[in-house]
Amino acid sequence: MVRLNAAHSPITELARLLADVRTAEAQVGHAVGVLVDLPGPKMRVGEVAEGTVLVPGSAFTLASTECVGDATHACMSYDGFACDLAEGDRVLIDDGAIELVVTGLSRDEVVTRVEVGGPLKSHKGVNVPDVTLAVDPITEYDRQVLAWATQADVDFIGQSFVRSAGDVEALRSLMGERPLPIVAKIEKHEAVTHLDAIIAAADAVMVARGDLAVETSPEEVPVVQRRIIAAARAAGKPVVIATQMLESMTHAQRPTRAEASDVANAIFARVDAVMLSGETAVGDHPSLVVETMARIAITAEQALPPGPENGHGPTSDIQVAVSAAVCNLATDLNLAAIVPATESGATALAVARHRPSTDIIAATPSSAVARRLTLVWGVRAVVMTFSAETDVLLDAISVALLDAHLAVSGQRIAITAGRSSRVSGGTDFILVRTL
Repeated sequence: MVRLNAAHSPITELARLLADVRTAEAQVGHAVGVLVDLPGPKMRVGEVAEGTVLVPGSAFTLASTECVGDATHACMSYDGFACDLAEGDRVLIDDGAIELVVTGLSRDEVVTRVEVGGPLKSHKGVNVPDVTLAVDPITEYDRQVLAWATQADVDFIGQSFVRSAGDVEALRSLMGERPLPIVAKIEKHEAVTHLDAIIAAADAVMVARGDLAVETSPEEVPVVQRRIIAAARAAGKPVVIATQMLESMTHAQRPTRAEASDVANAIFARVDAVMLSGETAVGDHPSLVVETMARIAITAEQALPPGPENGHGPTSDIQVAVSAAVCNLATDLNLAAIVPATESGATALAVARHRPSTDIIAATPSSAVARRLTLVWGVRAVVMTFSAETDVLLDAISVALLDAHLAVSGQRIAITAGRSSRVSGGTDFILVRTL
């Protein structure tokens, strides 16, 4: 997949990048999903004079009026900042590199004491980890990007600074007749509190460890990450690990041992995706970084124990039971592939939830669904025409796999789909056949 970050690009640039991705997709010959990441209500300081350094113990004022900041004051991008704070609250700037404590408030100004000082540059981010701000979770620019994305050839929307399930539902309500799957980014302290409800409301979640570390603390991030992974996997929702995975490779040509372990540990946790950001957005050798991450992931996957994970226990959900059964069957019979036939992607997602060691090759009539399945653990997709007649469809799936060189004659596969209903979640049968 490719992530386009709307926080750093106007819509014209996003459109150009999207066109480049689709050109490359056609050249490589397989589906490439595109995630457009909305900026959200990120608070930032305004323009700051060159060479500004904040001194510990000094007074520093954050104001809502336009100004050029210096060592005594700076302006804020959020007008209601002073209304939401109280004396004693912490204010962190530049991912926590600078720490302030509120000592006084007026209608338009927040007076603070510098606890941890250092260089202050223009447009650095501001976090208040102990406070829930009354800021609108969807900005005007978010709405503009969303309007473009829902009409463009985009596959996912990333929602930044989600605090509650209501934020996700508010974004979905703006999409109209062409809703896109929402990837909720867990990076606010409120989101950790409302984690289960957010996962239920979203289509996938991202562990955005940069702001999450500022909103909580660095030592809490591994614990919270583990909790998010467990909750997302229990709900059957894809989960992405992001931020600084191979940060040193922004300039270096080899990762640190700690970075390699970080990527591998995410693979050992069987997350759906690991993400690069600055390493490929502004790095010196982006292709090398992608190749390096792929090698680490493949090596880690080869060390995983074989077989599916079936920890759901007894269930009355037919789709859950059938998808678990097909994974066990594939292992017992040493099948070449599990082939979910899916119009919405739900059947493939249900199978992937069990993390089988057998290849998952989704058959779908929709190129949009094929692209959305690029986010899902272990799934490749083949796009083909679906017949309403089950026997014709099953024969067509076999031909499509052979034509795409995803299987060879003589191999056995398991096809799973829904015969009784064409609606999402209607998976109810398994067929084993020899190609």
